[in-house]
This record gives sequence, structure tokens and C-alpha cells, in this order.
Amino acid sequence: MKKPALGRGLGALISDANNMPFNRPSTYEGQSSPASISEIATDHIEANPYQPRSTFDKDALDELAASIKLLGLIQPITVRETSPGRYQIISGERRFRAVQLAGLTSIPAYIRKADDQGMLEMAIVENIQRENLDAIEIALSFERLIEECSLTQEQMAERVGKKRATITNYLRLLRLPAEIQLALRAGKITMGHAKAILVIDNTNKQIKLCNQVIEQDLSVRTTEEKAKKISLPKGEKRSIELPVELDESYFKVLEIVGRYFNNNVSLKKDEKGGGSITIRYSGDKEISEFLSALEKLTF
Repeated sequence: MKKPALGRGLGALISDANNMPFNRPSTYEGQSSPASISEIATDHIEANPYQPRSTFDKDALDELAASIKLLGLIQPITVRETSPGRYQIISGERRFRAVQLAGLTSIPAYIRKADDQGMLEMAIVENIQRENLDAIEIALSFERLIEECSLTQEQMAERVGKKRATITNYLRLLRLPAEIQLALRAGKITMGHAKAILVIDNTNKQIKLCNQVIEQDLSVRTTEEKAKKISLPKGEKRSIELPVELDESYFKVLEIVGRYFNNNVSLKKDEKGGGSITIRYSGDKEISEFLSALEKLTF
């Protein structure tokens, strides 16, 4: 089916772009202070060490580079000045790489001030919202916001415009064995498959089911059914995973308790409305810290 036109031809857009002066003041989204657009030599710009994306699709980069050769770069990148005449990318590394591939020696850029924490936050938010990050890259990005910026899941949810339950689900992926994380990154399984496999608390069984998913091309529903059978001990009453639609107080419990046990906390609910909280700990130190925190609470 032919896609409907947007109402304006490409020529009109190019004409508008050509008529825009690069030294005009602009405003960076979410900021009240102006950020100027300047042409900066590409060899004066370095990559962002806080860039959450670790791989870039070569074919997509080549395609973007070809477009830039023909039309120029429409959307400027955003940088900060690290020293006189030297800059570091805040967001737009994919565009920067494509400009280099296109053989251009300068690039239009917004220049703004940002400290290291601000750079990390902005880079992650920009990439999560605009780039096609895989699920593990997103999870690692959320983890960095927690560890390096001391953000809570609720604060992250506000910054990236996602539900806290969604962020919790991403972080849980990091509890999977490396083999399964790599399969997810490579697109051999989906996030739905990975979430189903998380029900199993045995690493070897998790990997075995993951291999079955890949070899037999299992659906997410079939994977969920197999995972429940594997995780259910003989004679034990079947339980169901906590649905994300339930009250967010459940996720608050997981978040608070998980701080002391490296997020190795799970909450399950049975058909009658009861349930259980399971905590996996690596040593006496984690238990002692948690008990000390409980003793400080006032009731």
C-alpha cells in the first residue's frame, strides 16, 4: 500500500533548512537557556564516554552517510565544550559517525553546558527515546543511572517517560546468565522470551530452555508454559507471576528490598490473592545490612 504523503515535499524541507542561519539562537528541549548552533570541525569533537549504545548498525550508518552526502545533516548534534576549541558529544553520536563516513570535515552542533552526571542522564534519555537500543543495552543504561547518578526507579520513569514497572522488567533482565543476555542482544530471542525464562531459578535450566527457544523457534506463550512447568516443584501449588497492571506498591516493595540484595528479589501471587516474596542473598553481610535497616524503621 502506498504511504500517504506528509503534505510537504522534500524540496520544501531542504529549502527551509538552507534558509536557516546556523548562528541563530535556539533552545534545547527541557532547558530555559539558549543553545547556539555552530559549525564545528569533526576532528575537534570526541565521542561521549557515557554513550549507552555500544554497537551501531553498519548498513544503517552507510545509508545515513549517503543521505548526508546528498542533503546535508538536518538535525544538529549536541556537544559540550571540554576545553577551548575542544568538544564532547552529549547526543547524536550516530549522526556524528555518519558525517565522518560521508567525508565531511565539520558538523552543525548545539553547544551547551553539562556536568558528567548531566551528560550521562541526557545521553541515556536521548538514546532510549530516539535510538533502537536492544533490551540489554536499555537495562544497562538504567543500571548506570541507578549506580552512577543515584536515581530511583521512579525518577528514571519520569525522565524517560516509561512506567516504573517497565523499568523493573528491564532491570530483571540483567539477572539472566550471560549466554541468554547475548542471545537477546543478537535478536535470537525476544524480551518476552527472556521474561518467561526469568521464572526459572536454576541457571542451567534457564540456558537449556533458551536453547530450545532458539532451536525450535518457540513462541513466547509456549516458552511461558514450559518455564512454569520447569519452575514448579512437584506437589507445590501453581503460582503466577505478578502482573504489571497491579498496584505500583508491589513494585515499590521490590525496589526497596532489592537495594539490599542486588535486585535478587521476586514477588509471586497465587490464584487466591496470596503470594510470596523470595530473597536470594550472597552472604551474611547482605542479611545484616537489611536487618539493620529494618531496626531503624519506626512503626
